[in-house]
Amino acid sequence: MKYLTFLFLLGVSSAMAQIGGENTYEFLNLPHTARVTALGSNLITVMDDDVALGYHNPSLLNASMHQQLSFSNNFYMAGINQGYAGYGHFLKKPKLALHTGIQFIDYGTFDMTNESGQILGNFSAAEYAWAVGVGYQYTERISLGTNIKTIFSQFESYNSVGLAADLATTYQDTSKNLTIAFVIKNMGTQLATYNGQRERIPFDVQLGISKQLKYLPFRYSIILHDFYRWDIRYDDPNDQPTESAFGEPVVQQGAVGVAVDNFFRHVIINGELLLGKAQNFRLRVGYNHQRRAELQVDNTVSFAGFSFGAGIKVNRFKLDYGRGVYHLAGGTNHLTISTNFQEFKKKNR
Repeated sequence: MKYLTFLFLLGVSSAMAQIGGENTYEFLNLPHTARVTALGSNLITVMDDDVALGYHNPSLLNASMHQQLSFSNNFYMAGINQGYAGYGHFLKKPKLALHTGIQFIDYGTFDMTNESGQILGNFSAAEYAWAVGVGYQYTERISLGTNIKTIFSQFESYNSVGLAADLATTYQDTSKNLTIAFVIKNMGTQLATYNGQRERIPFDVQLGISKQLKYLPFRYSIILHDFYRWDIRYDDPNDQPTESAFGEPVVQQGAVGVAVDNFFRHVIINGELLLGKAQNFRLRVGYNHQRRAELQVDNTVSFAGFSFGAGIKVNRFKLDYGRGVYHLAGGTNHLTISTNFQEFKKKNR
């Protein structure tokens, strides 16, 4: 506990000055599977056989993830591709659940030009994070976990290498269908910088709770991110509208309105409807208020900040789809396929 407390205080003290747009390796915060995309881009409070959940909360790693394999691809905006591949393994003797996973983002190919616009060639840009994690069931209800992430980033001839760690603990009461999780994410630094100037990485502290209803196959989750700091508003004070599209004056938010808005920017709410005896069909919906507050267009109606999706198991494969709405201009479509090698062994027997 002393070790965990020291790491927590060290991470907070080194990250107190962060605001939006000042971190490198921001791709680490992107949802890595279709399930997470559909649930508002965050899910740290569900312990089941989905090995991909261990990437953001290693204390969720458990025996049911043994030999689980997961592949995802997110068709991001502007032709950008983001993906993830992960594998889980359980060691019976020390009772440790292990996983390894790679998250990547490929920005594509760009024209290389000189100052007058003459094309000289092209270049590419991509980033990768390789994670190795371990989870341990400390008591009947409390589990612990940690991830180590090695990060590689390349933009044309500029390269960077980073190292980050996650610490997590999860409390699960199966009799009440209640799960509470606490995660310290991305404690670390750049080992090699792009141009000699060290930049911050996207440190975060998250707290979440999930509860499955007693008489309805529905599980809801409430997740608080940026838990270590209060003000995460990212509004330009020089760009506040004074009148609506219809010429009517806009009443600016008072102190109470600002506080309420800022509070809900920390909150992600999602729900998952679990259908069938084995829960083989699932419907999902999520809401991310920070995304909506920062990307919605004034005086227009849109679904910015909302997300939805579904998952189904067919034979030995699980297929998931997630749609995240970012802006009026569009959103992302995320696909995930996963399977378990043990099911193939049972079939052969």
